[in-house]
Amino acid sequence: MNTDSDFDFTNLAGTAKPEVAQTKAVPSVPAKSKFYNPAVAQKLFELGGSRERMEEGGVFFSEKDKPSKGGLFSKAVPNKMFFIAAGEVTLTIGGKSLDTIGIGEIFGEMSVITGAARSATATAKSKCAAYSLDAEQFQSAIQKMPEFALMLMNVMFDRLRLVTARLAARSVAPGHGGDRGLSIFDSSTLKQLEGELDHAARLRYSSMQAIMREGEAGAYMYVVLEGRVAISIKNAVVETCGVGGTFGEMALVDQSPRTATATAETEVSLLAINRATLLTLIEEKPDFAMALLRVVAERLRYMNSLLA
Repeated sequence: MNTDSDFDFTNLAGTAKPEVAQTKAVPSVPAKSKFYNPAVAQKLFELGGSRERMEEGGVFFSEKDKPSKGGLFSKAVPNKMFFIAAGEVTLTIGGKSLDTIGIGEIFGEMSVITGAARSATATAKSKCAAYSLDAEQFQSAIQKMPEFALMLMNVMFDRLRLVTARLAARSVAPGHGGDRGLSIFDSSTLKQLEGELDHAARLRYSSMQAIMREGEAGAYMYVVLEGRVAISIKNAVVETCGVGGTFGEMALVDQSPRTATATAETEVSLLAINRATLLTLIEEKPDFAMALLRVVAERLRYMNSLLA
């Protein structure tokens, strides 16, 4: 794959590496990111989405709304993500204003990607015209526009860096990641990935051996084939990755310094994936792109919970 093509818009020539302001609030919408391109988003939503209209004061979705399981007698509707073509939307949590979404911005994507309940309420601040995508429509659309998945991934990476900076700035350790054991690939999918990447490096680390460190440049992301890996910020473990889990993708995609340290909790076997291979997988395999988006979104939700 040609990483200098329009697909790899993360390679921003002449721009500075991502910086984190520790005092800035964590972004809630992707349009704040330098990687976000409204034209790309609009094309995706027009390609696979549905037109929506909302009168002033209307509610797009509410906190704690759960996705529909479907079925003939289901009254609930599937979670949707939205692109605003006209008007403004206010996001609130517990009645407190969180952000205002304007023309060209998207919102509601986290629940679509993860399938989790809504974490905020979205209300039309003025009369709105929008496009919507449910999970099935979204997955179908990124098969035709995989560059959107890459863009959205980078948007979430920006948010993760802000959360990480706030955790790192705390005088009290954020706590142990417990048994979260993030895993995005089941055994059959993992075997298929191994077969397709038979040229990729397979590495082994002994228990307590460092795999990557905060501040380092990222040459690889890793998929855990055997064992368990602890992810820490300033020596405090925030999560763990078991078999089928991934880590290290942030620095690899946008070429920024590592934001966390990874240490083998047990003897581990890893599949090391370089940047060119990762971009090829995202571009050519929508299921892989969706799986990676899901783990990044779940990681962001979890890291946000550590700040609560």
